Amino acid sequence: MRFIPLILTWTLLAVASVTHAQSLDAFKQRLAQPTAGSAFFDPARVLVSEHGDAARAVAQAAQAAQRLSYKGHRVCIFFDNGPDARSGAIAAKELFEETFPGIKVYMVYESPWFSVSVGNCLTTEEAIILKGRVSATFPKAFLKNEVISVADLLE
Repeated sequence: MRFIPLILTWTLLAVASVTHAQSLDAFKQRLAQPTAGSAFFDPARVLVSEHGDAARAVAQAAQAAQRLSYKGHRVCIFFDNGPDARSGAIAAKELFEETFPGIKVYMVYESPWFSVSVGNCLTTEEAIILKGRVSATFPKAFLKNEVISVADLLE
């Protein structure tokens, strides 16, 4: 449990480096093109020597970029599609934010349903504990499987 923030931080750093990275072949081709303001329009000759682990490092960074989200759980405290569903969702969200100020709240509209979910739980046990805390205020709360992004976990 203590290593989860460390792993998430490492994953976020890997993802950030990949978003600004490009393939080695594209980089070599860009270097070989002459610049527009240059007086010499002959193609440049570039000799690039790669470190043996460069291709492997780029491949690992690309794999890390694919893991931008995790399967996790949230506790759904409101779920309705009636005529007053929007106002009910807003009221549930505000009540939860006042009662439990340190826990993230997500209000979602997926036609025709309004839902309010809370928490970012990576394990079922965390979600069950959160549901236990919340159930006194929201007795109809239930667990909900969610895809949780890395950004949500780091906030």
